[in-house]
Amino acid sequence: MSIFRSAAVISGMTLISRITGLIRDILIARFFGVNGDTDAYYVAFRLPNLLRRLFAEGAFQQAFVPMLADAKSTKAQDEAKTFIDRVASLLASVVLLISVLGSLCAPILVWIIASGLYEEPQTFTTASQLTRIMFPYIFFMSMVALSSSILN
Repeated sequence: MSIFRSAAVISGMTLISRITGLIRDILIARFFGVNGDTDAYYVAFRLPNLLRRLFAEGAFQQAFVPMLADAKSTKAQDEAKTFIDRVASLLASVVLLISVLGSLCAPILVWIIASGLYEEPQTFTTASQLTRIMFPYIFFMSMVALSSSILN
């Protein structure tokens, strides 16, 4: 498969993802309207999405892929596998710790991100609960990003 075709597939899938995200937001606004629950929903997604960009899609992949390519080209296969194992263990440990801390500290994080919700106790509680539900997402997305980086 050519590099142009691979780039076109990834770009096309990214475009489809953005379009379906827009459709999701339109449907949420249409069916639920603008109220405390939709505010809580958007607040709950904000921090996990930021961390996903950092750990899963952003800096991690950009740093890991060249390092892995170098390890595979200059070292024995066993050493490259050991490198992958160590990175996977470290990443899993760090992201699991962040997920647990984020779940435990959800009310504090919601207050930091959207302090105005504190004036509406029901919305604040809903946002805190949804944030707790969303934090494990970071762990799973980071592990998927690691796997796709290895495949790249």
